[in-house]
Amino acid sequence: MSTAAAEHTLGRAEADGIAARARALTKAYGSGETTVLALDSVDVDIARGRFTAVMGPSGSGKSTLMHCLAGLDTVSAGQVWLGDTEITGLKERDLTRLRRDRIGFMFQSFNLIPTLNAAENITLPMDIAGKKPDEKWLNQVIDTLGLRDRLKHRPSQLSGGQQQRVACARALVSRPELIFADEPTGNLDSRAGLEVLGFLREAVDQLGQTVVMVTHDPGAAAHSDLVLFLADGRIVDRMERPSADAVLERMRLFSGGNPQPPGSVRSAGPTDLDKG
Repeated sequence: MSTAAAEHTLGRAEADGIAARARALTKAYGSGETTVLALDSVDVDIARGRFTAVMGPSGSGKSTLMHCLAGLDTVSAGQVWLGDTEITGLKERDLTRLRRDRIGFMFQSFNLIPTLNAAENITLPMDIAGKKPDEKWLNQVIDTLGLRDRLKHRPSQLSGGQQQRVACARALVSRPELIFADEPTGNLDSRAGLEVLGFLREAVDQLGQTVVMVTHDPGAAAHSDLVLFLADGRIVDRMERPSADAVLERMRLFSGGNPQPPGSVRSAGPTDLDKG
């Protein structure tokens, strides 16, 4: 893509409601005969204010896609933008600042500091950046996630679900343009997993956030607005308004796919989300 064409494309990003995008995104590991092509010329747009799930068999490239979109990994070829900022050419210092200021992260491991209480863990990234959180927004996030009576508790005093809620609040507190969640329910039982998925859904519906979640679970993917299916480093299908059964059936079409049955984390209806 020429510089002029790229600038024109980026100029439309805000108007088109695109939070992130990639063009001809390629990621290869190794060289010569040992080269492994993790991503093969992927084009993707991440819509602002929506919940997008990324699914695929093991080794399909779903985590690599997330890492490249988030600037956590370099690309072999192609371009990636966050909003109207191309991140593929940024220096590491600028990437670090961009991730800190504009992206929120949730991982399978909660990555909480054991010596800090919940409130301190939530605001830690902003404290490191020397910024004060918007108190009104902070309180809204805390109340949405049901953490008001847990703020003085340290991680060891919290359940797994509560710890992941703290991690979710930490990702939300800076009002990031995009939240990446990598298997956020992977270390949780089904009940706690449903709670976290419900809160991610509320973050999109009530707080206007944009969420991209990598998952292998059809039940988790059913909470999203859109599922992107990866196979062999390419986006091979997409599904709007997914259900757990429909996602599971689609995954069965991919060779090597071994998704969990939808009962592992079932799709939550309106009642489940209200209970949050």
